[in-house]
Amino acid sequence: MSQSELYVSLDIGSSSVKVLIGEMANKSLNVIGVGNVKSNGIKKGAIVDIDATVQSIKKAVDQAERMIGKSIHEVVLGIPANKAVLQPVKGIVAVNSENREITDDDLDRVLEAAQVMSIPPERELVNIIPEQYIVDHLGEIKDPRGMIGIRLEMDGTMVTTSKTILHNVLRCVERAGLEIRDIYVQPLAAGSYALTEDEKNHGTACIDIGGGSTSIAIFQEGHLTASSVIPVGGDHVTKDLSIILKTPTDQAEKIKLEHGHAFFEDASEDEVFEVPVIGSDSTEQYNQKYISEIIGVRLEELFELILDEFYRLGVQDLPGGVVLTGGMAKLDGLPELARNILQTRVRLFTPEFIGVREPQYTTAVGLIQYAYMEDVFYGRIGNGGAVAGTAKIEHQEVQQPKKQKQPKQNSEGVVTKAKKMFDRFFE
Repeated sequence: MSQSELYVSLDIGSSSVKVLIGEMANKSLNVIGVGNVKSNGIKKGAIVDIDATVQSIKKAVDQAERMIGKSIHEVVLGIPANKAVLQPVKGIVAVNSENREITDDDLDRVLEAAQVMSIPPERELVNIIPEQYIVDHLGEIKDPRGMIGIRLEMDGTMVTTSKTILHNVLRCVERAGLEIRDIYVQPLAAGSYALTEDEKNHGTACIDIGGGSTSIAIFQEGHLTASSVIPVGGDHVTKDLSIILKTPTDQAEKIKLEHGHAFFEDASEDEVFEVPVIGSDSTEQYNQKYISEIIGVRLEELFELILDEFYRLGVQDLPGGVVLTGGMAKLDGLPELARNILQTRVRLFTPEFIGVREPQYTTAVGLIQYAYMEDVFYGRIGNGGAVAGTAKIEHQEVQQPKKQKQPKQNSEGVVTKAKKMFDRFFE
């Protein structure tokens, strides 16, 4: 096997389903396959039609497969943060080895110990995110392996979500013929990738404005501390344009992308364009200033809702400011409008890889980067077990037995437990 590892991410959004095939080597990503199709069966980040969602996933997978000429079997899945809850957890174990050296086994056990807590029956564990390890009361340790100690502790964050939402997503992915390698909540992957280390440490909000919803991820002291979803996104802007301009929805979307501007003061009066009127052969003329007012009203409402969410989440100060990403983030004037309403520093984030240089791909790229960095930390690179479908993509003629891969050490019992729950749920 080559030194590079293949990962496939699946980002199921309200407006589009994205599949990325990435080749990771020495922490560098090379995107070799992209699938992006309009999503059907998803409203405001939640699945409302299983069959339509399955078809959207299959189409996106087919697009990506055609670019590399191989089949995709296994994906890193991002699930929406709808109903996601973050809560602090702590695990404590005694070091096992005779010489008191902390090993991978001790890390496994302390993470399992952190999962021993009561979870409501309607909720399901998704991730446990370690924040620090403590060896004999010495804290702020990122990797305790190799250290000598008697007692190992782990402070972290447990992410749980609605069992119904999780099972519906799992159902769609498995019906699309895919196996799930790992599961992460989308704001965790997007924020971990889009924010710099300083931004994560100082306190920053990563705001992903999608089609049907907007995700908020708050990072402080290097870790995800809060997340939320607002059921307003770019599709609402498109609908407003369609109604006010009396034009078909697809034309309204085209106008938004080609002529839209979020900040009224910077919009142009000279940029004039024709808009077809629905139900007739006639057209009307408008300028960018006019539609900017329509767009601005809806986006001002969105940023006011974001401010309300900050207050609800207890976020009083964001020294690192706000980072905007997602499909709507590329709209002209959006950072200026955000600065005006949020009264803080605002930065736009766009992936820099060939083929995915648009903010809508942030989560999909983030899923690959996050899975890879965890594999590096746990030493799973190069053993074939951490690769998202690599063995099957490289050697399709060889039937690999299922479950050859190592279980994921920092989420053992998370994905496995979810799959077992899923199986029982649909028996």
